Amino acid sequence: MNLTRLMVLGTLARHGPRHGHEIRRLAELTNVGEWGGVTVGALYRELRAMETEGLVEAVRTERVGRRPARTVYAITDEGRLELAMLRERAVRGTHWGPDPLGVALTFGGAGIDRDELSSWMRGRREMFALAASQIEEERQRLVARGYMGPVEAAVMYRGQLRAETEVRWHDEFAKVLAGLPPGKGFADQAWGPRPGTGGPDTGAPDTGAPDTGGPDKGEHGTAQPDTGQPDTGQPDTGQPDTGQPDTGQPGTGQPGTGQPDTGQPGTGQPGTGQPGTGPDGDRTTRGTGGAA
Repeated sequence: MNLTRLMVLGTLARHGPRHGHEIRRLAELTNVGEWGGVTVGALYRELRAMETEGLVEAVRTERVGRRPARTVYAITDEGRLELAMLRERAVRGTHWGPDPLGVALTFGGAGIDRDELSSWMRGRREMFALAASQIEEERQRLVARGYMGPVEAAVMYRGQLRAETEVRWHDEFAKVLAGLPPGKGFADQAWGPRPGTGGPDTGAPDTGAPDTGGPDKGEHGTAQPDTGQPDTGQPDTGQPDTGQPDTGQPGTGQPGTGQPDTGQPGTGQPGTGQPGTGPDGDRTTRGTGGAA
C-alpha cells in the first residue's frame, strides 16, 4: 500500500489546499516517516504523480519574499475516491511488517555467543522501555494542552502498548537464554535439528544403505544388522513407509512471539493538525510532534 499517498491525500482532504513544503513539514513534525511508513522524501514526487492521475490539482502558485514559488494543490473528487479506498484497505488490513529480529534468531544462530546475544537483547529491551516511557509522557502532555483529540491520543497509546509488549517479551526471552548452555555451543540446542534429519545433527556421513524393508527404527538412513536367522519364506511383514513429512524442520516455533518491531523510540503518534502560521506566512498545519 502507498502510505505516502494516503498521508498526502488525507492531509489535503482534512486541511484544504496545501503546497508540498507544508505537507512535508507536517510529516516531519509528526515523525510519520518512522512510525507510519511514509516516505517523506517522496512527497513532492508523489504530488506530481497524483496530479498526472487527476487525484490532485494545482490551484495556484505562491511566492513569499525571495523564496522559490510553490505550487498549492487541492484534492479532486477522484482523489477523494482514492483516499476512501486506501483508508479502507489500511483500516481493514492486518499486515505484519518484516521482523529482522525473528529472522536473526530463527536462522542466524551459527557461531553466535550466548553472552553476547544476551547483552544485545538487554540493550534492545532498555530502548523499548525508554520509548514506552517517552511516548506516555508526550501523549499526556499533548492531551493536557489540547493539541490532540481522542483519536490521535489513542493511536499514540497504541505505539506505547507495542513498546511495552516488547519489554515483556524481552524479559521472557532472557529466561530462555539463561536456560541454555553458555558460549557458542548453545546454538545447537537453540536452533534445533538440521533440515531433513528429524533430529540433531550427529556429524556422521550418510551411509547410503538400502532400505531393509523392515519397520522404521527411527535411525537416520542406516540398515539394521543381519540377525543370521534362516529365511522362513514368509512374506515381508515390514510396514510400508507412511510418507509422513519429516517433523524435524527448523524454525517451526519462533523464539519470540512478541509484537513486530515498533520502529524508533517515541513513534506511534499522528499530528493533530492544529492551524498555525507556517514559515511562508500561510495558514499551515501544526503537528503534535513525537518523541524522536
